[in-house]
Amino acid sequence: MTASTGAARTNNALGALFILLATLCYASMDAISKFLVADYAVGQIMWIRCALIFLFSWFIVRRRGLVGALRTTQPWLQIVRSLILIIESAIFVLAFRYLPLADTHAVAATSPLLVIALGVLFLGEKAGPARWLAVAAGLVGVLMIIRPGLRTLDWPVLLPLIGAALWATYQILTRLAARHDSADTSLIWAALVPLIATTFVGPIGWQWPTPFAWILMALISAIGAVGNYALIKALDYAEAGAVQPYNYTLLVWATLLGVVVFGDVPDGWTILGAAIVVASGLYTWHHDRGMPG
Repeated sequence: MTASTGAARTNNALGALFILLATLCYASMDAISKFLVADYAVGQIMWIRCALIFLFSWFIVRRRGLVGALRTTQPWLQIVRSLILIIESAIFVLAFRYLPLADTHAVAATSPLLVIALGVLFLGEKAGPARWLAVAAGLVGVLMIIRPGLRTLDWPVLLPLIGAALWATYQILTRLAARHDSADTSLIWAALVPLIATTFVGPIGWQWPTPFAWILMALISAIGAVGNYALIKALDYAEAGAVQPYNYTLLVWATLLGVVVFGDVPDGWTILGAAIVVASGLYTWHHDRGMPG
């Protein structure tokens, strides 16, 4: 491992800033995906998205060149984490066809708890009472935002549950990859492998997008590339468990986008829940900044 890799410098506060940017990007992607999945096949959306994300990611790492950015000592780790990313993304896009954005994210809110547990088990990270308390408080805020929640356990509810488990696994593998590779390397692998994988399913059920749909797909891909890079940088600087409370801000961004895009004005309970989510993140920020390394 070289000194330039993320594991050599832990900065949980900086990692939190990158997570906030990543969750904003992902919430924006989800809102656009819900529009697109109503008219286009999931495989087609993912294929186009992966192709454009690859181009945007290549632009980000162009200073090293494609071959240089792809150079890694852990190719199988990069392949597995990248395949998990595309499967997880496709599952959530499919979930948006059947479930509201809010309900989907409510079920997916189990992911931070899974990351902390997996980080302790596989990365040797420590999760003290303060970190667990922040995650629990964030979960309470999520429940307030989503109440009364899903009333029946229909099969589509299983989609975000599976997606949450895969998302947690992806974050753990990304943190593990940061011990060996730079953020540029992880980014380009996470763009190239999904592109190759989706090429086998993208043409199935192909429907030529309208000009407006092309614009949305280009936008979602640019946002996705920035979001992926921000997440990789977050896990480059910070422990996987340290940044999990900030993942709940995805619900805050989703609520704000619901107001702006869909006209869903939040009520008092939603505002209170969002305040608790933000407070839990700020509490963890303060706690981690007061701790050495």
